[in-house]
Amino acid sequence: MTTCYFETLAAFAVSCLLSAMIIPKISLIAYRRRLFDPLSDRKLHTTHIPRLGGIAFFPCIIMPISLVIACHNLCTDSNLLTWKQSTCLLTLFSCLFMLYLMGMRDDLIGMRYRAKFIIQTLCSLLLVASGFCFDNLYGLFGIHELPHYVGIPFTVFIIVYIMNAINLIDGIDGLASGLSMIAFLAFGCMFVCLSWWLYAFIAFAALGALIPFFYYNMFGKPHRGRKVFMGDTGSLTIGLLLAVMAIHLSMSDPVKEELFPGAIVTAFSFLLVPMLDVVRVVLHRLRNHQPPFLPDKNHIHHKFIALGMSQHQALCFILSIACLFIIANTLLASYLSVTVLFLLDVAVWTAMHFYITAKITKKHPRN
Repeated sequence: MTTCYFETLAAFAVSCLLSAMIIPKISLIAYRRRLFDPLSDRKLHTTHIPRLGGIAFFPCIIMPISLVIACHNLCTDSNLLTWKQSTCLLTLFSCLFMLYLMGMRDDLIGMRYRAKFIIQTLCSLLLVASGFCFDNLYGLFGIHELPHYVGIPFTVFIIVYIMNAINLIDGIDGLASGLSMIAFLAFGCMFVCLSWWLYAFIAFAALGALIPFFYYNMFGKPHRGRKVFMGDTGSLTIGLLLAVMAIHLSMSDPVKEELFPGAIVTAFSFLLVPMLDVVRVVLHRLRNHQPPFLPDKNHIHHKFIALGMSQHQALCFILSIACLFIIANTLLASYLSVTVLFLLDVAVWTAMHFYITAKITKKHPRN
């Protein structure tokens, strides 16, 4: 047990160190080659900034996990992973690599959304085949065990949904990475409590990779060649890992159900802000007869900026909201049913947006 705690810390430290070494090099090359994110009226940045920071995530996460598992198996009498866990891990790494290649292509030369959607769906199906699948909703809307013909398409939908939610929330400096760091920390702590060490390694390795990126994304100076965005390469990598963790934490397990009642709502409360933001934005676009994936300025961060906040103020406010949702859901899960807790989350989110919209309308009345 003590060894596993040390290995979790080692995965975090090695990932953080690698990321701190690699991201400045990627940024420097991108500035020299002028591989910048195109400017547009929709985007909030006004200077040329590269969007290749996410290239560092895949190697900085995979390498520490592989080293920790190898060292554990070599230095102890027991294997860290069962055959099933090994299969799931190798499938996850393969899917991450596919998304890594797709994201790099999209960040460098662009890619049609239909092609990206097909690859995302393929990755989701591979993960389902390896064993990641919803099998229980724990009474959400009265639904408990799920048959395979429902659980499989539902799992594919959730994986693709979360990947795109992280991608679409990446609109201001530090937002996608900040929300993801909070989620990885929460997931990691739960996995440690459950002694699910493989997933604890993944969560803390991902957290370690994001910390240096967050610094360069937030505080890097463009004129010094240090500011960088994560791009699709990073957001898809992070999105897939978060989706896998949420699904794995939601799968049936007697020990988990005893320690963390209402685990399905608790798990997805870590991702509540990006997930609910995407739903609201897509519904708004459909109501206005616009394509659901057409970029616009209707995300939550755009609303806070419309209220007069700076990007950093909006970031702090949104991250605080995410933390409050996590704390509230974790505390209330023992007292409320998962259905009531879910509806309460949606009601609070909806009320908050009506209030913000009213404030914006008052501040900027239409003529």
